[in-house]
Amino acid sequence: MVTTSAKVLSDGIVKIDGGSLFGPVPKVDWENSVVTDRRNRVTLGLNCLLLQAGGKNVLVDTGVGSKDNDKDRDTLGLVPSRLLKGLKAVGLSPKDIHVVILTHLHFDHCGGCTRMDRTGNIVPTFPKARYYVQRACWDEAVQPSVRYTSHYRPDNFMPIADRGQLELLDGDVEVLPGLNVIVTDGHAKGHQMVMFRHGGERIAFLGDLVPTPHHLNPIAFSAFDHSPEHTLERKGEVLRQALREGWLLVFSHGHAQRAGYLERRAEMSVLRAVDL
Repeated sequence: MVTTSAKVLSDGIVKIDGGSLFGPVPKVDWENSVVTDRRNRVTLGLNCLLLQAGGKNVLVDTGVGSKDNDKDRDTLGLVPSRLLKGLKAVGLSPKDIHVVILTHLHFDHCGGCTRMDRTGNIVPTFPKARYYVQRACWDEAVQPSVRYTSHYRPDNFMPIADRGQLELLDGDVEVLPGLNVIVTDGHAKGHQMVMFRHGGERIAFLGDLVPTPHHLNPIAFSAFDHSPEHTLERKGEVLRQALREGWLLVFSHGHAQRAGYLERRAEMSVLRAVDL
């Protein structure tokens, strides 16, 4: 019998400047609901989604990984990578992962795709997996504009192509039965969310279209977004559909709340958080 399941795994945390995180929303509007440290940084989760469907183990996003440097640890408050420990806790090793889907190629979503081996070479972390990313995203990552150079780190993704494990997608695709990617753009060129049908449930991993529950605010988006207007348009469409159809939403950077359902209360949409 083929089992189907979904579980959120953590690669740790990252700390991001509050102003950058909320873009045009002034601090007076969010400071009472969000905790910051003395450097005005907000603690975010590095969340990945483990799916088991059709006899395949699928991982959505891979966090920062284990190749971080001293500057990142200080600036971003990184802790040691936890993703592989999370896999081990559910009885899986890197060799057991068949598919890796990347919402986009910013370093905090794909850093765990590769690792340093004992000889100091950078190699794919999941040696038997096919890595799926949108072609538009790949094209930007390998030749980024000056604005986004620091977001894309070749060591995170070039070894995948070098080993022949890369699959480039062009638009919305059903990767496996019941498992779809949907292009949203906005945050990055070729950014994609992941939709998984689990029985009667629809589970949506939103990537950085809606990175945290705080970004359910219709006008909140990060200063890192490639096309803010497109983010706001697509986010509105996705959240209206999620509310209408009862999707379970998974937030790539949620910390205290990583998943939940949107519900209508007193003419407002609110999140009912759940533990996935």
